[in-house]
Amino acid sequence: MATDQTQFTGVYPAMPTPFDRDGSIDYDRVRQHIEFLEDAGVDGVVPAGSTGESATLSHDEHIDLIEFVTAETDLPVIAGTGSNATHEAISLSRRAADLGVEGLLLVSPYYNLPEPEGLRRHFEAVADEVDVPQIIYNVPGRTGMSIPAKTAGELAKHENIVGYKAASTDLEHISEVIERTQSETFSVLSGDDPVTLPIISIGGTGVISVAGNVIPGQVCELVDAALDDRYDRAQELHHELGPLFRMIFAETNPIPIKEAMAIRGMGEARFRLPLTNAAPEVRERLEQVLADLE
Repeated sequence: MATDQTQFTGVYPAMPTPFDRDGSIDYDRVRQHIEFLEDAGVDGVVPAGSTGESATLSHDEHIDLIEFVTAETDLPVIAGTGSNATHEAISLSRRAADLGVEGLLLVSPYYNLPEPEGLRRHFEAVADEVDVPQIIYNVPGRTGMSIPAKTAGELAKHENIVGYKAASTDLEHISEVIERTQSETFSVLSGDDPVTLPIISIGGTGVISVAGNVIPGQVCELVDAALDDRYDRAQELHHELGPLFRMIFAETNPIPIKEAMAIRGMGEARFRLPLTNAAPEVRERLEQVLADLE
């Protein structure tokens, strides 16, 4: 699967940010994780997004992390640069663009609860100022609102707005987004692993994956099969991986995925407050689900 400047297709793991005991970013583990993902054949990586605990990173840490990832890999890098303040999103996006990223991931403004006109103007303001392909990110469970399909269709007409990350299970809404953007060169990517196959089946192009951090090869196989219309195999994998897909959202992301990575020997699960380690019963269930996949 190839990625060009206007089309994002395939599997893009949303990378967790590993921390040292003192709370600083553990760059050795970032490097190791990039190598793990490269070896598995993913199509790109997404640092500094929700899974990367971007809300707890300073702006300088945010950019330093993106710079490090961009220097360490030849894979396409889609950098999380969203904010609920438009001027901050523009600033972060400019700084990331200067580092040579292939794309930007821009979450819809959280807490402010803008009306559709405000949403449109927010994303267009960033796209007007920063000449890098951009993916708008709809995650109503975190932002308290959903980007209307009509607004997504309007934004898709901007030459720099080339994709939509759908982090919800509202397939009716996602289907309408796909319908309204079909005339554009526009990618609709799943943002929730449990609905990756259904989204691809209605015209989606891949996934910005959480599960792909611990089972990247299997997620790639599922997406490849679906995009190649090999739905028997895609369905088989969808159901085989379903228990893990559900478990990684049993608590707030990225708590379960960091615990799953720790179980697989990929370093201790450390978080910045207000996030904390998973409940013991969640950890036990993760251990069982991962063992069943071996």
